Amino acid sequence: MPELYVLRLFVAGTTTRSHNAITNVRRICDYHLAGRFDLEVIDVYTHPEDTREFQIVATPTLVKVAPPPLRRIVGDLSNLDRVLDGLSLGSSGGNAKASS
Repeated sequence: MPELYVLRLFVAGTTTRSHNAITNVRRICDYHLAGRFDLEVIDVYTHPEDTREFQIVATPTLVKVAPPPLRRIVGDLSNLDRVLDGLSLGSSGGNAKASS
């Protein structure tokens, strides 16, 4: 049975950067982790207490909670290879972008 990826995406409000990060991570998860991910989007403005556990100092930040090891990826998640490496999924084999 494939491992379940538990992901937390920390964003700051409804900015364009936050929207892009949400769109990019959902696209990546739907394609590379179809049916085996749990993604929670957390707005640090409305839930600042949630930032402490994962030591969030910048947004957007994607945290891979499971499977171990815990990893953080900061930015809008548009660099597909960087995100896949951060999720321990390897790379796409080029400098592809998550969004077009």
